[in-house]
Amino acid sequence: MQELPKTTIKIPEKKAVATFGTGCFWCTEAVFQKLKGVDVVQSGFSGGHIENPSYKDVVTGTTGHAEVVHLIFDPGQIGFSDLLEVFWSSHDPTTLNRQGADVGPQYRSAIFYHSPEQEQEATQMKAALEEEKVFDGRIVTEITPFSNFYPAEDYHTNYFELNGSQPYCQFVIRPKVEKFKKKFSEKLK
Repeated sequence: MQELPKTTIKIPEKKAVATFGTGCFWCTEAVFQKLKGVDVVQSGFSGGHIENPSYKDVVTGTTGHAEVVHLIFDPGQIGFSDLLEVFWSSHDPTTLNRQGADVGPQYRSAIFYHSPEQEQEATQMKAALEEEKVFDGRIVTEITPFSNFYPAEDYHTNYFELNGSQPYCQFVIRPKVEKFKKKFSEKLK
């Protein structure tokens, strides 16, 4: 079996990595940062063909990259299936290349798996959600091998925490975070 590419971020021993695209990485970062067992949440870009893209490059929709969060987590505290549950709950996986007002392939729903086990879990959970008709539409989430990750510029880091009073944070991110905290209260730090 072909070995999957490695992340550019050093992964400490006994830790694991996950990479998810759910539209705007500011929203996703704010959610995953609050989970027990998640040590690092870094916003960036993955899945494209341009090396070291900037945010300005990615928002053109021509780089092939998705806005993602790259997580380092402790599988002894939180499993990949738990992260998947949060992933599916934190965005609309039925809208192709769109999340709310954000439109373009850079806002696609995506799971970039780092191992055959992650691929299997993601594929099985997607099939189960479709079979149970959890969402009104068909799930369009791409499940593809991890190929690259490029960190976003520093001003994107901890965006919600540092800019919570901004209108976008108040009207878009805060409601998602509040909904998440209610649904996953037992998994919060």
